[in-house]
Amino acid sequence: MARGKKKAADLSPEEKLKNALVPVEEQPYEVPENWCWVYSPHLFNIEYGKGLSTKQLTDSGYPVFGANGQIGYYSKYMFPVPKAIMSCRGAYSGVMNKTLPFSFITSNSLVLNPFIAEMDVDCIYYLFSALDTRKLVSGSAQPQVTVQAFSDYPIPLPPLLEQKRIVDCIKSIFAKLDEAKEKAQEVIDGFELRKSAILHRAFSGKLTANWRAEHGVGLDSWECRTLNSVCKSIFDGDHMPPPKSESGIPFLVISNVNTGYLSYENTRFVPEEYYKSLNKTRKPELGDVLYTLVGSYGIPVVVDNEKPFCFQRHMALLKPSEINTRFLWYLLQTSEMYNKATSIATGTAQLTVPIKGLRLLEFMRPSDDEQTEIVRILDNLRTKETAAKAAAEAVLDQIDTMKKAVLARAFRGELGTNVPEEESAVELLKSVL
Repeated sequence: MARGKKKAADLSPEEKLKNALVPVEEQPYEVPENWCWVYSPHLFNIEYGKGLSTKQLTDSGYPVFGANGQIGYYSKYMFPVPKAIMSCRGAYSGVMNKTLPFSFITSNSLVLNPFIAEMDVDCIYYLFSALDTRKLVSGSAQPQVTVQAFSDYPIPLPPLLEQKRIVDCIKSIFAKLDEAKEKAQEVIDGFELRKSAILHRAFSGKLTANWRAEHGVGLDSWECRTLNSVCKSIFDGDHMPPPKSESGIPFLVISNVNTGYLSYENTRFVPEEYYKSLNKTRKPELGDVLYTLVGSYGIPVVVDNEKPFCFQRHMALLKPSEINTRFLWYLLQTSEMYNKATSIATGTAQLTVPIKGLRLLEFMRPSDDEQTEIVRILDNLRTKETAAKAAAEAVLDQIDTMKKAVLARAFRGELGTNVPEEESAVELLKSVL
């Protein structure tokens, strides 16, 4: 690293340039010949924002930017134009943001003020977003980025016209990616709505209307039943605190089922003797259905394996007898059954569905054959919807990855926008030294 011992004012233009440029052996990667690597203090005046307590924030005024974007409003502003800022304290240290015009910036962020007046704020934002800013972060318990950390931090500097082309190219690519992201997000956001609509059609008889017509039966073949009347038993978990054990039989709580599926991760254990002492009505078996009763209530889960486990009293165990297990599972996911459970729930801080009330919840039961047909249709639709959601989620992950790749290529001169014949960025650097 080149560093002169003279004061900056005493250095010749040649010495200033030598101090500013990063030696070839210290350059992180190769850039086009008309670019140059520069130590950041020669390109930016980096300063902390100003201290501002959360009590001073208001609901209106000038936007305030903190460690991770806008956090509120204040009666004063610091800069009339947008600024590229970097979070300098806490978990977001090194993360870039861009302010709005007339914004206040707190001391949780560093302001990157360019010495090159024509250097666009978007260029600075994209540039530092592309660089490995983790190298600027110090501390583990309390991560931070200091102004001093930039003293030897290298920056790739393109010519001014190339900077503008890079920004235009990035914006164009990002606009297309954001459009794809918006469509993918719509698929994800609409998943629950589509699921609710499909279930409503299934349990109102609309989904199998053609099936009934083909088999010569009407909707009047559906009969009103209670959950208790179609199950051998419906009981919650043991009300006595179970004994703990380092190993043995898994003891599942709501967090092990709140995704709608059984999970044996991070479970507690109870002794095998305790499990054996439980009544059969509280021992889950293949084909049973668990149903959450407290807090995150209304989540049904099919017991889809023969692994023994027991469960906390905040769940109910339904043992189907005169109803298809998966039909029951889908039924309990409908908004109609959830609303019925809500109507009988007790408590204020944490709603609880009483086991006695759950047993008496009513629903319309089709014939066994129609239940089988409803489950078949719902399984097919669920497979397609789940696949569509998974594909949309994969698109979101790919878009974020693609944006990072675009930024990385942009500031390596690999977007195809560079014009080798243009004046070297070294001349641009000389104008501010």
